[in-house]
Amino acid sequence: MSVFPDNLERYRKFIGFMLKYWNSELFHQTANSAMEDVPEDEDKETDYDQTPEELVEDLKNMGPTYIKMGQLLSTRPDLLPDNYLKALASLQDDVPPIPYEDVHRIIEKEIGTRISKAFETFEEKPLASASIGQVHKAILRSGKPVAVKIQRPGIRKKFLEDLDTLEELAEMAVKHSQVAKRYAFDNVLAELRRILLQELDYDREATNLLTLGKNLKHFKNLIVPQPILDYSTSKVLTMDFIDGRKVTSISPLKQLEVDYSPIVDELVEAYLQQVINDGFVHADPHPGNIQFTSDNKIALIDLGMVAKFTPGLQEDLLQLLMAISRSNGQDTAHVLLNMSEFDPDKADVKKFDKQISDLVMDSQTSTAKDMQTGRLLIQLNRVAARNHIHIPVEVNILGKILLNIDQIIAVLDPDFDLKQAIRKHVNEIMRKKMYEELKPENFFSFVLETKKLAEHLPERINKISDNLANNRFKLNIDAIDEQRITDGFQKVANRITLGLIIAAMIIGASMLMQVPSDFTIFGYPGLAIVFFLLAAVMGIYLSYIIIFKDENLNSRKDD
Repeated sequence: MSVFPDNLERYRKFIGFMLKYWNSELFHQTANSAMEDVPEDEDKETDYDQTPEELVEDLKNMGPTYIKMGQLLSTRPDLLPDNYLKALASLQDDVPPIPYEDVHRIIEKEIGTRISKAFETFEEKPLASASIGQVHKAILRSGKPVAVKIQRPGIRKKFLEDLDTLEELAEMAVKHSQVAKRYAFDNVLAELRRILLQELDYDREATNLLTLGKNLKHFKNLIVPQPILDYSTSKVLTMDFIDGRKVTSISPLKQLEVDYSPIVDELVEAYLQQVINDGFVHADPHPGNIQFTSDNKIALIDLGMVAKFTPGLQEDLLQLLMAISRSNGQDTAHVLLNMSEFDPDKADVKKFDKQISDLVMDSQTSTAKDMQTGRLLIQLNRVAARNHIHIPVEVNILGKILLNIDQIIAVLDPDFDLKQAIRKHVNEIMRKKMYEELKPENFFSFVLETKKLAEHLPERINKISDNLANNRFKLNIDAIDEQRITDGFQKVANRITLGLIIAAMIIGASMLMQVPSDFTIFGYPGLAIVFFLLAAVMGIYLSYIIIFKDENLNSRKDD
């Protein structure tokens, strides 16, 4: 590993952070979880050397790359305790704004025209500032208000430098530490690099806004800001301006005056549709990204991070959510086992089934104000990890999404029955999904396959009936190896026969010993001695074949 002067500060910060946490109880608990060496009382509350708030502050001081890593670790309930997961899930960066001169220069370079020509007005003071970029309000020449997100200059280079530093240090650690080798830090880094590269590409985010807006267009109380593609590039994103505030900032008095239950119900339905039907989910719905507008609508903003679920996984998650909503612990455990990977020799399936059932049953009376739904998924994953069962990472992502949704629901409608809403909306979403699949255009591939079957069916039936009529019909079953069994029986028969011949020779030789003869060997009748010697040679040869040449004995010796 080569250390250059411009890298020294990054190494210093990382080593200082590790020196603080390396010998802490939190790190040892996390390492034990990663190595699947978790004590039975792991669920008990523990006071660690560093509080969740202290860990969050330390990550903030380390810089934007480590903030993103902390956010990523919030999806690993198999590694960290609940209170640390909650603190990391709400981890947001607080950085100084980009100077307006740099903003002006970046925009004109990216969109290829002067700001005064593209916009009627452009506010110099940013609306929000984060590690990757910041947002300014502007008005287009058409009079349309827009939000313009500008990427920080040099941020991509900084992120990649930090990641390269982490990879170098991790590579060195793996060579010298068994804990580092099994800690799966390389997987976390690979996922972090993938997420960061996606968030740094505003073209991808513009596409995500278009996709989500199309998927949720029929929800009247939900808004997804749409991009202005003529004024958007990979480093500048211009989109509809949302005049809103954080959902969690609504005053208690406002909550008493307005019934938010219809909006909450629609928000839950929208996220269930994303997970079950669309397979394209707004994956970072923390309160800062869910805005409450002045006309009492909810806006989903910041689509730099999305999750994509395959059709097979959508069906698994559907069954999982239905089992949880019915408080059916056995079905929940069964679905989790079907979608997970585990070694039957290591996994304790019975214990897993009982612990999952207990967790689900304990949560059946909870409401939104208890924030149990997302936390329950996180706990399920922890139980699975403790029993050597590896649940797909998408379940962790869904748990984090629902954890954030739980917080929003708890503010708007604390008595909202989320499980009942899941049961109701899942049935409705499935009905719509089946209706969509019954449309003529979705039958095209089915019709083609049916056409092929119909074309070849008469020929195949004719061939089968002809073979039956002429006694040529054969049924090949790949089961027992008949040739091997026949060879085995023949080998046994040959050895029994040889054993009988040897026994007869020994008995005959014994009888010949009583008959006087002129032909002697060592003073004994010669013919008898010859038979004895032949029988001894044949017996030794047969013993050698049985002990050293038979396949079953050889394989048993190898085992």
